[in-house]
Amino acid sequence: MIDNTTIVETAELITPPMMQPQELITPYGGELVNLLVNGEERNELVRQAASLPSVQLSQRSLCDLELLAVGAFSPLRGFMGQADYASVLENMRLADGTLFPIPITLPVAANSGIQPGQQIALRDATFNLIATMTVEEVFEWSLADEAERVYQTTDTRHPLVAEMHGWGGHYIAGPIRVLNLPRHHDFVDLRRTPAEVRSLLAETGFTNVVAFQTRNPIHRAHEELTKRAAARINGALLLHPVVGQTSPGDVDHYTRVRSYKALVRKYYDGARTVLSLLPLAMRMAGPREALWHAIIRRNYGANHLIVGRDHASPGPNSAGQPFYGTYDAQHLLTKVGPEIGMSILPFNEMVYLSEEARYEEVDHAPKGAATLSLSGSKVRSDYLAKGASLPEWFTRPEVGAVLAQAYPPRHQQGVCIWLTGLSGAGKSTIAEVLTELLAEHGRQATILDGDVVRTHLSKGLGFSKEDRDTNILRIGYVASEIVKHHGLVMCAAVSPYAATRDAVRAMVGADRFVLVYVDTPLEVCEERDTKGLYAKARRGEMKGMTGVDDPYEVPVRPELVLTTSDSTPLDNARLIINHLRDKGFLLNDATF
Repeated sequence: MIDNTTIVETAELITPPMMQPQELITPYGGELVNLLVNGEERNELVRQAASLPSVQLSQRSLCDLELLAVGAFSPLRGFMGQADYASVLENMRLADGTLFPIPITLPVAANSGIQPGQQIALRDATFNLIATMTVEEVFEWSLADEAERVYQTTDTRHPLVAEMHGWGGHYIAGPIRVLNLPRHHDFVDLRRTPAEVRSLLAETGFTNVVAFQTRNPIHRAHEELTKRAAARINGALLLHPVVGQTSPGDVDHYTRVRSYKALVRKYYDGARTVLSLLPLAMRMAGPREALWHAIIRRNYGANHLIVGRDHASPGPNSAGQPFYGTYDAQHLLTKVGPEIGMSILPFNEMVYLSEEARYEEVDHAPKGAATLSLSGSKVRSDYLAKGASLPEWFTRPEVGAVLAQAYPPRHQQGVCIWLTGLSGAGKSTIAEVLTELLAEHGRQATILDGDVVRTHLSKGLGFSKEDRDTNILRIGYVASEIVKHHGLVMCAAVSPYAATRDAVRAMVGADRFVLVYVDTPLEVCEERDTKGLYAKARRGEMKGMTGVDDPYEVPVRPELVLTTSDSTPLDNARLIINHLRDKGFLLNDATF
């Protein structure tokens, strides 16, 4: 719920010299790239696009294309070709030496048939025309290489690394002509291009601008921090929340923006504050992401950026450890910030001095003073999960009211129980028993059984790795929609591959995903073999049987491990009930 953008150890950082907007270091913050086509040229391209082969863009690629089109990614003029891509992976620079830390690429399937020299149409999820591309390059890429170099890990607990497993084997690049920006019907008054934001900032009359990157609600500590930052540079404040793809489980942008608007309207100085939305698809890439955010905000007119502890961190890895060093982002930006004309503003942790009724940086607080603070986990577990009001010292009443409306008590929130294990392990039987126990506790459950889903939702899919992944991702998508709308869903599917399970975890949201490994030995599953699948595989009549000639990747650190050789389905269902009760998804027996 709370990000850590307020927490920076000033003693460990050296702030580079403050730079004025007129001290532009090209190509950052100067003339913006504009890929939009208008007039008769646009009309002609629209007519041509009707007969062109199409690529349907993912939500991530759509966000990237929108920001490419308006110049937020300047100096990029399109999706990266192979030379730029390789250089960014190697040294965070484009092939011409320009600093740019994140690969902006357009993935397609290896069997897409797209060839260099071909012209294609780029369309959104509902097939609306967005742009045309003249393909100049089609090149292979290595998931392991990109993941290790850019995200410093191949661990699929990193949400983007998990997502990358479904991207396809090739990237394409070439000149783009944008005919229509993606359609947005929400908060249209706050959706501004870099040029429009720069114009608004100029109207404030301040030469210095500090930007605040956020993907979470702004609480009192953040409010104090941002106001101090603007005062420190005697400048304007750009509140620039991300409303594209953020970290799974984050507060939805509709809720966040409603709270931002309430805060700016009542508690910020309108003469020096600009609130504008950024349709960015975050990568959660830690230090590289922080530098990327700085370049983007430079293009929007800022010359200072607040960078916090664990900036753009995706949470713990499979071993329960952070993916990045706590202060790696600040160190990187301190080193290269001057090259892009950006200074970072380091602040220490903000704490509330209860006796003085004010916030202060922890290292400036009077010795022995009584202080108050709340962690994100405490906000979720002790307040929102219980339907309790957040204390006014922590958050403004307007923000608390918005969050309370969006987040019902934990026992009314959605959750996905994902049962994985070999065929015949007992997943479906446990799910059936669990359904009745959940009803006894006042919660109705939807069951998505792997076999049933293959009969309907995934009819026609085979058992290749690609088809299996597609089947699991379809189940995951349906489950994520049920959870989003506060439903409880149980998914019983072999789901043999760790990367795909982690992709589903990211899709649903880690704090609402319970991975249950039904650990039944292969020999026991073969003895049961109610479907006769193992017998067919052993006779050579069926290929790709998990556990026989296709691997099952045992989950690392699942929420629960169940055994069926020495426990009944009822025993195991009760263990899941206990876990859900401990996490607050079920009321204790004494309350009903």
